[in-house]
Amino acid sequence: MALGNGYEQQGCFLARALEVVGERWTLLILRDCFYGVRHFSDLLAHLDISRGVLTERLDALVAAGVLERRPQGRAVEYVLTDAGRALWPSIYALSKWGEQHLSGNHPPRVFSHADCGTDLDDAGHCPTCETVPDVADLVVRLADGPHGSRRSDPVAVALRTPHRMLTPIP
Repeated sequence: MALGNGYEQQGCFLARALEVVGERWTLLILRDCFYGVRHFSDLLAHLDISRGVLTERLDALVAAGVLERRPQGRAVEYVLTDAGRALWPSIYALSKWGEQHLSGNHPPRVFSHADCGTDLDDAGHCPTCETVPDVADLVVRLADGPHGSRRSDPVAVALRTPHRMLTPIP
């Protein structure tokens, strides 16, 4: 029996969410959008994804209301909608899970609360302010220590220094 390619028969909200974000590459595209990546060419270079797959995933995220396509002169920007921004806690939790349970030579990223400079705990809380800061109030940086190979695409270079989340990467 052939496997289906959807979750329509599951009848639960997790299955419905997977219909939107469960395809390969989708969460990485969203991660980069949270970092402030807005242009197709930057996503293409940073993710090492095929042009066709990236186009398909972006179109699906726009159709689902997760991203908005905004004309910017001759270019187009992809910006997270409120529904897209609501995915941040899930992406943060998956990143922390990977950091804790999977080995690799990738440096972890540290997220701190911009208002007080305190690093978030594993649940995304600011211990100093006793809040869960909005993603727009976070700064991302590489953890201290040795780092493996350095990518040279514009997004990777920009993320070598602390960067406020959702702020467009130049």
